[in-house]
Amino acid sequence: MLSYQHIFHAGNLADVHKHGLMAWVLAYLTQKDKPLSYLETHAGRGLYRLDAPEAVKTGEAAAGIGRVADWFGADHPYRRVRDLVVAEHGPAAYPGSPMLAAILLRDMDSLMLAELHPQEFAALDEVMKGRGIRLEHRDGIELALAVTPPEPRRGVMLIDPSWEVKTDYETVPRAIVSVARKWPVGIIALWYPILVDGRHKRMLRALSEVFPEALASEVRFPPHREGHGMIGSGMFFVNPPWGLEAEAKSLAAKFKKLGG
Repeated sequence: MLSYQHIFHAGNLADVHKHGLMAWVLAYLTQKDKPLSYLETHAGRGLYRLDAPEAVKTGEAAAGIGRVADWFGADHPYRRVRDLVVAEHGPAAYPGSPMLAAILLRDMDSLMLAELHPQEFAALDEVMKGRGIRLEHRDGIELALAVTPPEPRRGVMLIDPSWEVKTDYETVPRAIVSVARKWPVGIIALWYPILVDGRHKRMLRALSEVFPEALASEVRFPPHREGHGMIGSGMFFVNPPWGLEAEAKSLAAKFKKLGG
């Protein structure tokens, strides 16, 4: 939806889950001296300020990365990227997934980012200038279906919609099935919220039937405020790379200490 802006939620516990795993995946893939493609369907602005009025208003970053930053040691790729971003942009800067990819990937790799929201796209365009990244101001699911399989075919796609439209729970998994048929070697990473009403469960069952070898990583945490519907975060990986399951379990163990 064009009303959604991630700045209200940047750096929250769901971001910690998503970005921690995505940084690990990208760092793992770049160990091999072969080019890869990175595609993202809902990129947002790429770089956020956690002292912005929107972020301060919700307090989600303070309860998120501000609370659990020590979960990631200096050698973890998520921590390395955050340290670089803070060194360049100041202590309140926080990298979104496009910035994670831009920093962790190499000159030989291909990056494509889609964002439909006009203001978010303008901010993304400003942040990514001079990095040689293809930006698309269009619907990300449409782009995913149009450009797959990418070249090079080795690579990963992150699908991270706002989920404000209930039909996303039907259209997004259908799109994933279509993309996987066209791009059978691609790693497809889907983020989804875990809400009080459990609306993700039907979608997850359907995806698991089609992709029985996929990895589903779910973490729970207390609602940020009274009446807040999100109580956890999920990541579903088609063609998960070796070692990701262990990384996901390690991160999930840290979340368990928060309760929820």
